[in-house]
Amino acid sequence: MKQPYNPLLLTASFLLLAAAFAASSAAQDVAFVNANVITMEDDAVMAGATVLVSGDRIVALGTDVAVPEGATRIDATDKYLVPGLAEMHGHVPRPDEPAQYTEDVLFLYVANGITTVRGMLGAPGQLELRQRANSSEIVAPTLYLAGPSFSGGSIDSPEQAVEKVRRQKEEGWNLLKIHPGLTLAEYDAMAETARETAMRFGGHVPADVGLMHAIDQGQETFDHIDGYVEYLRTVNADEIDEEALAYAIQRTIEAGAWVVPTMALWQNIFGYIDADVLDSYAELKYMPPGVVESWSRRTRRVHASPDFDRAAAEKLIAWRMHVLGALHRAGARILMGTDAPQVYSVPGFSLHRELAHMVEAGMDPHAILVSGTVNVGEYFANEDTFGTIIAGSRADLLLVEGNPLDDVAHLASLSGVMVRGQWLSRKVLDTGLAAIAARYEPSP
Repeated sequence: MKQPYNPLLLTASFLLLAAAFAASSAAQDVAFVNANVITMEDDAVMAGATVLVSGDRIVALGTDVAVPEGATRIDATDKYLVPGLAEMHGHVPRPDEPAQYTEDVLFLYVANGITTVRGMLGAPGQLELRQRANSSEIVAPTLYLAGPSFSGGSIDSPEQAVEKVRRQKEEGWNLLKIHPGLTLAEYDAMAETARETAMRFGGHVPADVGLMHAIDQGQETFDHIDGYVEYLRTVNADEIDEEALAYAIQRTIEAGAWVVPTMALWQNIFGYIDADVLDSYAELKYMPPGVVESWSRRTRRVHASPDFDRAAAEKLIAWRMHVLGALHRAGARILMGTDAPQVYSVPGFSLHRELAHMVEAGMDPHAILVSGTVNVGEYFANEDTFGTIIAGSRADLLLVEGNPLDDVAHLASLSGVMVRGQWLSRKVLDTGLAAIAARYEPSP
């Protein structure tokens, strides 16, 4: 059972959050002073710099920036200022789920340095949530949302696919989400109409479509590295054919497509990690007990199934890691993403588990940062300017204790987060996290 709300804790939390937002709104200018700034224009660090923010924009940076009278000063001595990170395959609760849960999920993203989320499973009513989030009515990352997905369960004909693309364009969704199950004719009708209406699309690769055809049709993102292992297995089911992999990557790069790995989640889904280990994750205290219990039951069912093949699961994970490393070495464009909240991937916290797998695949700290900042800004260049610390960029900033170019684990040591010019200190973040945990504490 859930413990009743702790009124004192919750009141303190909301007062602090309100005060933080009121203060950042009242002060037209915020200055980070004496910071080590990682602009992400290159891999250099600008030491002893000032970054000046006005409203939701970075307006100046350098070692000789004058701080206007009345500006809020944030002492960044011995700390590192980096652009906010992104969750490029995230999920936002449906409007029929509790409003408090929705706001908690959005806060969890921000509390872990995620200032942009590409929501990949839309539902009616979420466009209103996008407006509330992006106008800073609630503490939330900037949201870009895919509409309700195109799948074997939602599309029955090419004509229906065409109609759904046109409807989602008119409604104002940012992109189309592709799920498994589409026939080749349905997929092609969707893709043709998407091109006609300038709607981007990404996600999974339906089995009837295949990786190469999806690339040809202009699918922009291949989430979960979907389609690559399947393609390799059509060439050789037993071992990776390096020539086939190189060809697939070359086609990906030539098409200007992007890949969203979500490595940690796939280990959870395919039973690579024992349930007892997963159940020990400290961040589970920030999720509803019923959700955590469902994750645990699912994982234990997988392991108890007579069809579970641990060796096959380990081989699949090894192939995925190999593909990600090869994509990185070849210069393919990678976008940071974890597919949270899903099977032990707690929003925001899942990012730090994902980073370790990116390192294991051979990605260096700068490349990992690029995947969550510069590349995201490039992907969304049609929407806004962000992902770098330059004048004119959206003021999404992380103040961290150590240099993430030395070790990406430093991204977990946040002194505070700025999202769209709104500053949340470590104290505010901790208070908000404590309030969420209190909602789910078991009864004594």
